[in-house]
Amino acid sequence: MRAIGGLWRWRHNPLRRTTDLAEAWVALAALLVMLLAAPVVGALVDAVAQDALQRTVRDQRLSRHQVPATVVRELGGSMLGSEPESVPGRDGRTRVVADWTAPDGTPHHGTVLAGLTSAHRGDRFLLWTDTRGRPVGRPLDSATATTHAVVAGCGAALLTAGVVEAFRRLAVRQMVRRRYARWDQAWNRAGPDRGRTGAGS
Repeated sequence: MRAIGGLWRWRHNPLRRTTDLAEAWVALAALLVMLLAAPVVGALVDAVAQDALQRTVRDQRLSRHQVPATVVRELGGSMLGSEPESVPGRDGRTRVVADWTAPDGTPHHGTVLAGLTSAHRGDRFLLWTDTRGRPVGRPLDSATATTHAVVAGCGAALLTAGVVEAFRRLAVRQMVRRRYARWDQAWNRAGPDRGRTGAGS
């Protein structure tokens, strides 16, 4: 991008090469695309992600319910994500065998994570289930969905800028290769004495 700074100066510089000006224009075009396209792409991705995630929030609020559960016995140890409701970062949860009644009225019995630091037989706790009583994770909340959408938008904007910069570098590299190739051709045309007077005598 340093070529942009010298763009105006190169307009009247007698030492300016055509490739110098071309590199500067490529850099300027890349900068403009980054400044204009990257925010637009980021905003579009954010909007799409926001819409999809907020729809998920609404769907989960309708399909997930908290039901009271009763501890039958504590199993001890930690669950390694095999259960649907196990979410990374949740502390103070104990693996237990419990009984609960689904929102549709059917009784259930199984191994779940209880929000209890120490579980004893008969202890009660709230459990998230779907409409059929199967344990599920806590519903996604609106604020978390918004955060995920913003992160996705920022990531898309940065990725767009990175792709544009990569294309700029490739274009400049091709220009430099062509310049060196032309120099080699010019040196070859100058002959073995490389244009020095009397070098062949």
